[in-house]
Amino acid sequence: MEENEKSKDTTVKKQNKVLKIVNIASRAVINLTYIILAIIVIILFYNIIQVSVFNKPYMNIFGYTFFQVKTGSMSGTMEIGDIIIVKITKEVNKNDIITYEQEQMLITHRIIEKQDTTITTKGDANNSEDEPISQDEVIGKVVYTFKNVAIWKNVLKTPEVYTLIIITLVLFGITASIEEKKE
Repeated sequence: MEENEKSKDTTVKKQNKVLKIVNIASRAVINLTYIILAIIVIILFYNIIQVSVFNKPYMNIFGYTFFQVKTGSMSGTMEIGDIIIVKITKEVNKNDIITYEQEQMLITHRIIEKQDTTITTKGDANNSEDEPISQDEVIGKVVYTFKNVAIWKNVLKTPEVYTLIIITLVLFGITASIEEKKE
């Protein structure tokens, strides 16, 4: 009988250890989620200040910015709805895909010719080249493209998804606090 009780004690101790580990892991996940959400909120406020208050056409986060592709001029390389990350720089070369500002419009095309102070670009899906621009009009060069982001953006814009995310976070918080009270 004593062996049976020792076995039960060992099993209970193992279960308690597992519960403690799960509790610690769930608290870590919740805290990480809160940190990520806080960072996103800070970036959004920073963006609002840069764009609305300082009237900039784009934001600058540690020398990078991002844009959503609005037209099919670069189809095959970038599709409508893709998100591009642009490194803010004037150092660009032939065949780089750049974003530049012309007549209060932001355009992302490939450099097909670069001379001393002028750059000629063309959209990969366009038949003709663009009017030459000056190097001063360049915002930067595209360093990464997130494909098919428009689908996720549309999904995440729905109130039902926000509601489910909030409910999930609240339930995680309640579970962690219940586990904490048991100890």
